[in-house]
Amino acid sequence: MLKELQIDNFAIIDHLQVSFGSGLITLTGETGAGKSILLDAIMVLMGGRADASLIRSGADRALVEGTFQLASSRQQGAIDILAREELLDEADSVVLAREIRREGRSVARVNGRSVSASLLKELGAYLVDIHGQSEHLSLLNVHEHLGLLDRYAGSGSLLDGYTALYHDLQALRRELRALQQDEADAARQIDLLNYQIQEIESARLKVGEDEQLKQEQDRLANAESLADAAQKSLALLEGSSPEAPSITEMAGELVRLLSTLARMDSSQEHLRGQVENAAELLNDAALELQDYADSIEFNPRRLEQVIERLELVRSLCRKYGGTIEAVQAFGQQSQHKLETITHAGERIAVLQEKEAQLLAELTRHALALSAFRKEAAQEMSRAIERELDDLSMASASFAVDFQTRPHKDGLPLDDTLRAAFDATGMDVTEFLIAPNPGEGLKPLVKIASGGETSRLMLALKNVLAAADTIPVLIFDEIDQGVGGRVGMVVGEKLWNLSKSHQVMCVTHLPQLAAFGDQHYHVSKQIHEGRTLTEVTMLEGEARQNELAQMLGPVTEGTLKSAAETLTLAARKKDTIN
Repeated sequence: MLKELQIDNFAIIDHLQVSFGSGLITLTGETGAGKSILLDAIMVLMGGRADASLIRSGADRALVEGTFQLASSRQQGAIDILAREELLDEADSVVLAREIRREGRSVARVNGRSVSASLLKELGAYLVDIHGQSEHLSLLNVHEHLGLLDRYAGSGSLLDGYTALYHDLQALRRELRALQQDEADAARQIDLLNYQIQEIESARLKVGEDEQLKQEQDRLANAESLADAAQKSLALLEGSSPEAPSITEMAGELVRLLSTLARMDSSQEHLRGQVENAAELLNDAALELQDYADSIEFNPRRLEQVIERLELVRSLCRKYGGTIEAVQAFGQQSQHKLETITHAGERIAVLQEKEAQLLAELTRHALALSAFRKEAAQEMSRAIERELDDLSMASASFAVDFQTRPHKDGLPLDDTLRAAFDATGMDVTEFLIAPNPGEGLKPLVKIASGGETSRLMLALKNVLAAADTIPVLIFDEIDQGVGGRVGMVVGEKLWNLSKSHQVMCVTHLPQLAAFGDQHYHVSKQIHEGRTLTEVTMLEGEARQNELAQMLGPVTEGTLKSAAETLTLAARKKDTIN
């Protein structure tokens, strides 16, 4: 529900901050006092049109901000959007804001973060429904009608069964289309795949081979320098002469001297051990260096072979994935695809047979779902007509129109007719209304009368209350052309609707206003030559005086009538409870 609304510098509103509770909220006041401006501000907050003409004269910007309480069981759509956009700060509330600037630009925010106006509109559609402003009526959105009917009918289990089959069919058709495309390109694909597979398999690549080849190339290309360095190193380690003994000989002599030292002074035993270990390491290094020197190969032919092999490996890596592992994986995938294409004809035949079976089964489910919907639509139509009768629209007729669209790949209804279908079935539905006798049923969007539309929406909302998940309902001009007796009925129905929604209603009828759980008076004041709108919550005597003024001049008689109206509304509410 809408918990708090703040408006700054919007039209004739200087600053306004109003807190709202649950239930039915009524707004009353003289014509032109600013009641519609409040609705305009909420419209802007819901992503509606915002331009500089809405900014209060003398101000640089206007701001509208609303705090909404979210009930997770009913506002899952809004919660999903907030989660998707990473805007869900608190699971049970959200703050929407819209700032309009004098240069014509507007800024939308959700929980303090800037968002697009389209996202604000998408989110707002799950939070508020304004009746009386045709561009914001959810029930005038034909695409919503089927979902409302399904929720009213309770067709969830039937729809779930149909939807599961629909997704199976879509997956099968995707595979079938891919196979048919591959078959159409089969000759070209087979030649290419065979070439790629042969090229990869004939190379007989081994993981890590490229690194080994690079090391071998370095050794072969630098064989002369490597051999020279190895021989000079061996000469230092083992070559000896009377004038220049080898390093290993000197190390051995050092070990003998330190052994003598350690025998005479045991504290130097550790030093003897260290030098002995070093001498052994030098001997081992000499042996290993000799083996390395013997392995150095002066082989230009082998160098050429290594370079050619390394180039082949690098070429395959460039073409098929960057690494030897990727090249091998590409080869396996190509082999699998070749086998798929080779056997595509057999698989296509199997899938086509399965497609026909699924279509037949899906058709049975679609027909059962459609029949269930049509039966529920008749029941819903009768319920709405009863509601309209209570609202002085006794001659109005309501119906749900069902259509199917032909499609060559649709559900087979008979030997010649195939119906288009989607995840919701094959039904294309639209709510129709005939407000007056002789006019014939017409789409809801064709209804022009604001008050008539609002009463129709009230009837629809009452019948579809359980199916409607939008938490805040706002009715404007619902009492247009309605007398006091019917106003009491409208108030009763609005209050009944407010048990499952937060309902706001702008009204000029005291009989309707008396049902409000909260009653706000909207007035226009002149302050320092400027027109300002003020909103005041009415209780007790102030509320009785407002109802009396709505009946006429405030007299003892109108005050008594106002008190009686409040008493009667309270009794009606007790009866509804």
